[in-house]
Amino acid sequence: MKINSLLIEIDGIDKEILRYLMDDARKPILQIANKIGISGAAIHQRLKKLEQSGVISGSKFTVNPKVLGYNTMAFVGVYLDKASRNSEAVKELRKIPEVLECHYTTGNWSVLIKIICRDNEHLMSLLNNKIQAIEGVSRTETFISLDQQIDRQIQL
Repeated sequence: MKINSLLIEIDGIDKEILRYLMDDARKPILQIANKIGISGAAIHQRLKKLEQSGVISGSKFTVNPKVLGYNTMAFVGVYLDKASRNSEAVKELRKIPEVLECHYTTGNWSVLIKIICRDNEHLMSLLNNKIQAIEGVSRTETFISLDQQIDRQIQL
């Protein structure tokens, strides 16, 4: 596995540990240790090595937005009038809590963002009153997600 131009070696045991934790980050270390057949201390040492090398960048809970009333997900291609406005536009997009992701892209858009909204009316309000109001945004192109078909991490 290559990270930041450095080759990070992970063995089969590291991959097994990562698979268990990617499936459920709350899985007890001792349970993983028993399944793999090594000590809990060895698991902790390996996890520390994986964190220090950058292979593991954190853990988090996944919140189901639909349970909280956010039923519309959309991807918005944002056109900027000048490429030099990218960093300022991203700074403003960061202030909008509904923006979940922001990616610099090749192609027509300057950035592509993923947003979550309560409904289409909320989406329209965000587009008109917040996103398109950012200085330098010339226009947007919106794609509403009807249903997410795949949600996974890299396979090890």
